[in-house]
Amino acid sequence: MSNPIPLRHDAVYHIYNRGNNRQDLFIQERNYRYFLELYVHHVHPVVDTYAYCLLPNHFHLLIKVKPNDEVPKAPSQYFANLFNAYAKAINKAYDRTGSLFERPFERIEVTDDAYFTQLVAYIHLNPVKHGFADAPDEWPFTSYRALRTTRPTRLRRDVVLDWFGGREGFIAAHEVDVVDLSGLPDLTGLS
Repeated sequence: MSNPIPLRHDAVYHIYNRGNNRQDLFIQERNYRYFLELYVHHVHPVVDTYAYCLLPNHFHLLIKVKPNDEVPKAPSQYFANLFNAYAKAINKAYDRTGSLFERPFERIEVTDDAYFTQLVAYIHLNPVKHGFADAPDEWPFTSYRALRTTRPTRLRRDVVLDWFGGREGFIAAHEVDVVDLSGLPDLTGLS
């Protein structure tokens, strides 16, 4: 087990993880929703969320940790609380034991503007890349739909759309027939 670099305040990260032994994290549709409920409870108060994608055996998050005065504990602790609460619920619901997630959860600090926009598209196109959907708006467990619409959201839609020059630029960057999916990087080794 490695000791990852601690999450820093005011830093943007690509957070990702998968099921232990590549097992599914989400068995039924209700599991995806429960994970997101726990995320809102444990993590949302201390981060700004830009994008997410939940797939059967792994997930991706693009977040920014809030400033030090808004985060009373070590930022990683909030993610640990989320993962522990979710693992306990899954173990109980499916009569399983042991670790659900690989440890430690992975994080890549995002320090480049081009990487940020590439990562948003990568996260939303993950269901297409892995064969779960033909287009990003077909997979219900990503932030893509919420970022496209004008309905209320906890996501930082304003920031994301600004990075793409507006809603039209955001949508164009996700067009499957325009984006070369074979050229999408395997940023996480989760394929």
